[in-house]
Amino acid sequence: MKKPGEYAALYRSLAKEWKWLFRHASGYRLQIFLYIVIGISGTLMGIGSTVASKYLIDSVVSHNEKTIISSAAFAVGLGLLQILVTSATSRVATVVGSKISNEIRSNVYEHVVYADWEEISKYHSGDLLNRIEGDVSAISSSIISFIPSVFTRVTQFVGCLAVVLYYDPVMALFAFMSAPFLALTSKISAKMMRKYNKESREMNGKILSFYSESIQNIQTIKAFGITNRYVNQLRDYLFVYRKMRLDHGKFSIIMTMCLSVIGLAVSYLCYGWGVWRLWQGAITYGTMTLFLQISGQLTSSFSSIVSLLPTSISIATAAGRIMEITELDEENTDNAAEVEELEPLARDKGVYLNCDNLTYSYKDGKTPVVKDISFYVNPGETVALVGPSGEGKTTILRLILGLVRPQQGRMTMAVADGRKTEVSASTRRFCSYVPQENAVFAGSIAENLRMVNPEATDDELIYVLKTADAWSFIEKLPLGIHTVINEKGVNFSEGQIQRISIARAILKNSPVLVMDEATSALDAETEQKVLANIMQSYPNRTCVITTHRPSMLQYCDRVYRVDEDGNLTQTNK
Repeated sequence: MKKPGEYAALYRSLAKEWKWLFRHASGYRLQIFLYIVIGISGTLMGIGSTVASKYLIDSVVSHNEKTIISSAAFAVGLGLLQILVTSATSRVATVVGSKISNEIRSNVYEHVVYADWEEISKYHSGDLLNRIEGDVSAISSSIISFIPSVFTRVTQFVGCLAVVLYYDPVMALFAFMSAPFLALTSKISAKMMRKYNKESREMNGKILSFYSESIQNIQTIKAFGITNRYVNQLRDYLFVYRKMRLDHGKFSIIMTMCLSVIGLAVSYLCYGWGVWRLWQGAITYGTMTLFLQISGQLTSSFSSIVSLLPTSISIATAAGRIMEITELDEENTDNAAEVEELEPLARDKGVYLNCDNLTYSYKDGKTPVVKDISFYVNPGETVALVGPSGEGKTTILRLILGLVRPQQGRMTMAVADGRKTEVSASTRRFCSYVPQENAVFAGSIAENLRMVNPEATDDELIYVLKTADAWSFIEKLPLGIHTVINEKGVNFSEGQIQRISIARAILKNSPVLVMDEATSALDAETEQKVLANIMQSYPNRTCVITTHRPSMLQYCDRVYRVDEDGNLTQTNK
């Protein structure tokens, strides 16, 4: 059982999440206001139609021909108008809802790609996809439907209450007999709904992550003969997810049954009271019909208002998961203007890279990955980082690329006239990158290359492919550079993918080239040819490479070794 303090914390959290939602909804004030106006109009027409039916019935019973036609026309007119209003409401919801959904998706995606690399890398891609799609859908629908529904349901409740009080205040008392129970159940539902939504969304994200990772690595799964293990693992996840849904469904059914019994009892009391009043001759048949309809609407509208709390919790849970992403620190681009000023000279004369007494440790690590390291690379030079796997070489490349920032010391890029700037996300425009892992995208070879230079001509693509010694196999393909690369590049060898990645980096034509084990899948002869071509293609290029292959070192001006303690020392080739 939750203590009062726990409920207070829950409601504080909900208030924070709804404040975030209202901030996003503020951009759609006009649309939401229109939706509210249309919704309230439709609700009032529904109540008016119910009242009109009373006078129609009384006219029929009393054989008053004068009022029959007018009452019937009024009731039918309100009914038709209500249909039009409902259709308009649906159209507004579709148009505005789709716009809001797209804009929030775009906003969340921007936060993902611009977030600090170390922060966002903690989240699995499947979990991020679940937040961008599932949680955003819940939020976008809430902005255009939930917020206006609060006004329409309150309007319906107040309108029905006013009608009942006008004709018979005792009937209103009967209709409110379920209020204490509804208030109690809403508090219980709030607790259960919060728990269920959080757990189910997390589990759904885990399942999507499992799908994503297993499908991307299906070749490895098949090669190890562990297909059955993965199938069984998915079944286990789905079983847990199904159990969550069944437990929540059981709770919902019990609550619904209790509410239905209470509602039925209230309806019978209202019905009995109406029959009694009719028996006494205190009301007409029309008023009796009105009581039956309006009391049901009063009870249901009150139930709807109470049910807004669990619904708001579900929406707030989704908002909280999105807030978690949107509140991540963004990459540092404070020196963007400074970098832009340096760019012309950097591209013309090259870039000086300097690292001075730099120390870095990941946020979830206890000891530094690299400690008090210093090195430099001048334009036209190539420097190699060597050492055992997992000792910090790739981390140094991430520092150069501005993906992470040091806790101590500094890394700078300078140009020929002596001006310099701190390495950051902004200086990444000076860099081309060839990653160690497979980093091609589904699409044609040309599309993969033009990612870094959309204006490149076919001749320029062919030139960089020749430089990377990739044209020799691509020109033999039926579609040449327009050949489609399947997901993860499964229709090409690892060596071919590496050469396409190298060609892409060359096409960017940046003054700094960063290569992370970029020729590990190439034979010695191809590696020698590719490296020689790279050096010739941009004489002033500053190159930093990591490698385990001694053959690479003959092309390097200096070699630095990273040891297991994160120290960096210059060594012989």
